[in-house]
Amino acid sequence: MGAPRTDSLSEAGAARASAGAEGVRLCVEQASYAYWAGRNEAPPFALAPISFQVRPCELAAIVGPNASGKSTLLRLLAGTLAPLSGRVQLDGHEVSRLPARLRAQRIAMVAQESALLFPLRVWEYVLQGRRPYGRWLGFETPEDWAIAEDALAQVAASPLRDRWMGELSGGEKQRVVLARALAQRPWLLLLDEPTLHLDLGAQASLLRRLRRLARTNRYAVVVVTHELNLASAFADQIVLLQRGKCLRVGTPGEVFERELLEQVFGAPLEIEVTPAGRPRVHLRAEP
Repeated sequence: MGAPRTDSLSEAGAARASAGAEGVRLCVEQASYAYWAGRNEAPPFALAPISFQVRPCELAAIVGPNASGKSTLLRLLAGTLAPLSGRVQLDGHEVSRLPARLRAQRIAMVAQESALLFPLRVWEYVLQGRRPYGRWLGFETPEDWAIAEDALAQVAASPLRDRWMGELSGGEKQRVVLARALAQRPWLLLLDEPTLHLDLGAQASLLRRLRRLARTNRYAVVVVTHELNLASAFADQIVLLQRGKCLRVGTPGEVFERELLEQVFGAPLEIEVTPAGRPRVHLRAEP
């Protein structure tokens, strides 16, 4: 990638957030959704009205058992689903009503699996994050190259730039996928099970990096995860779902109460508080 490295990504993030930076970036207000099997049938799944807010620099984690509505809620935040009631707003604008191009510029989504349709080198893959800003002829500008280079640097993936995507390890690939999302210069970063298939060290490294990126670029970050202790260690707030209902929203200490988690996950648990003041969840051994 031939352009010189710049700090344009960080500077642009700070500039975008300058207006109302201390206010709410993502506002979910009584948003609900339902999937319908047929016109005269009851919905097989419904997400009850849910409300929470995420500010710039914050990381929120959505947790809950399988089939609790985590992925549906994430699609509402991304604007690919429109709520049946309530609203989802990004900096005061209804997300689902934003033009597709503008929505792609403001919201970056990292899915569980990122399939490759044809072989790509890392730098080619990361440049795809600039497509929402594409020009008529489709050629990348020097600014696009610089932003993609900066995105790779922010996730410590610059040494991988000439490697083929198919050659990367799970942790390396996840960093490159994140770099592509950063190249969009988003206001809101959404990740669906980003630690899937990663070992414990790589999981902690990724969440630590997300925290740092949120603070540096003033992103609002929302992560769907099954890893309760990772969510507790790195999230500013937790959204706890069960069977389509939001049971509680708050800090890890406010949400991770033993009786509540035992009810949600149907298992005997123990909660300890770490020296950092964060709850840690353990499966209780029964005699």
